[in-house]
Amino acid sequence: MTEQVTKGIKISVKTEFEGTFYKNERINYAFSYEISIENLSGDTTQLLAREWTIMDSLNDTETITGEGVVGETPIILPGGSHSYKSGCILRSPNGSMKGFYLMKNHLTSNQFQVTIPVFKLNAVFAQN
Repeated sequence: MTEQVTKGIKISVKTEFEGTFYKNERINYAFSYEISIENLSGDTTQLLAREWTIMDSLNDTETITGEGVVGETPIILPGGSHSYKSGCILRSPNGSMKGFYLMKNHLTSNQFQVTIPVFKLNAVFAQN
């Protein structure tokens, strides 16, 4: 598990290799990840947006931005948490993801970024 705390918000990430499939005569590698966002601060926060950088071992890089996570913009009370599952497809058996969430402090209305730490995506059969 990968974890990091930024400005009182703890991000924890677990990943799994889900398998391979062919599309357009090319093999693809499917990964899932589960993220837990814990509010360790004393203020209510809301996740507004996210930005991901996805990299694979073939040096392909993709940046994804958007509102919320999996269709939600959760409000997280002090001491509370929000978890969700998602996934990505790589063209190689190894890669990584990193990024940030744009959060809003409900007391001050200030927005701030929370780092999503780099986490590895590795197909079990491709590990040393």
